[in-house]
Amino acid sequence: MKALLALADGTVFEGEAFGASGETVGEIVFNTSLSGYQEILTDPSYKGQIVTMTYPHIGNYGVNGLDVESPRPWVEGFIVREGCREPSNWRAEEGLETYLQRHGIVGIQGIDTRELTVRLRDQGSQEGVISTIDLDPKSLVAKAKASPGLVGRDLVREVTCPKPYAWTEGLGEWDDNSQFAIRNSTLKVVAYDFGIKRNILRMLVASKCEVTVVPASTPASAILAMHPDGVFLSNGPGDPEGVPYAMEAVRTLLGKKPIFGICLGHQILGLAFGGRTYKLKFGHHGGNHPVQDLTTRRIEITAQNHNFAVDPQTLPSSVEITHLNLNDRTVEGMRHRELPAFSVQYHPEASPGPHDARYLFGRFVEMMRENSKFEIRNSKF
Repeated sequence: MKALLALADGTVFEGEAFGASGETVGEIVFNTSLSGYQEILTDPSYKGQIVTMTYPHIGNYGVNGLDVESPRPWVEGFIVREGCREPSNWRAEEGLETYLQRHGIVGIQGIDTRELTVRLRDQGSQEGVISTIDLDPKSLVAKAKASPGLVGRDLVREVTCPKPYAWTEGLGEWDDNSQFAIRNSTLKVVAYDFGIKRNILRMLVASKCEVTVVPASTPASAILAMHPDGVFLSNGPGDPEGVPYAMEAVRTLLGKKPIFGICLGHQILGLAFGGRTYKLKFGHHGGNHPVQDLTTRRIEITAQNHNFAVDPQTLPSSVEITHLNLNDRTVEGMRHRELPAFSVQYHPEASPGPHDARYLFGRFVEMMRENSKFEIRNSKF
């Protein structure tokens, strides 16, 4: 079936449908990962976006029920050079195209993804439309231009959980200590779901944490009433300035409980610190971004998926930059010099290094333990 991809700048690509038939609109970004398409599709942070895979052959190992980061795909659309319709892997339960069709994800294949990637890199991410039903290029370009984009939108409300729930699954066979952690949880963590990935929750459980996940709109008073040892701020989609209620809650929690943020959680923490965020030209999406820990001078290979960044010039002197992206020098980590709060922009749970950044979960645990000791000491006076 014929399909068209139209960009807001007037560029049109003709290809073949790969996935569900229909029409979809979103901001087009490119991801440089060689594998992990299933994790990408099910990452809630991609809500509002159409993802282009730069690796030319996608779908060769199929899809299974274990490697998902959430219950369903969240991407608005999917673009590949060549989609594999006959996967070969002992873990495969179905083909990628069947999976896309089952979940209503509109995709396109057979276009020059190199040309598209260069255009996005040089001109920046832009709105686009994939359609198998409207094949009029002018009509599709007009629809792309009319798309609202990401700036200022609250996409978190569309991906967060409807009510609190407990998470108890660890890393299983991938971590010898995870089951021990479940039976011997010593620290209570409340995790804000801005679009949380399951492997983050598994990492917290593997770090001996008892985890409760709460909706993004949960007020700080409700969090404090749960008496957690720490608060986790998750990843999520869109513009951090589009979720002011989350920033206000975090600002209230600062100094009251240890806080650890990842991705959107990092940006929201930056806003709570008093800083500002800005939109990147084409974002960071992939599994091979070098980041330097400024404390140890070590380099970590990281997985990333974000379109906004914290502006270091707007942060107060009480906040220290701890990590930098070596490609463009954007902020990848920060911590408060006096309060127990830190964050990173990248995804340590994605294990691209594979375990370069797992120490961050240990750092959160130690911060909670030290804070608990401090509270116990103060309670005696």
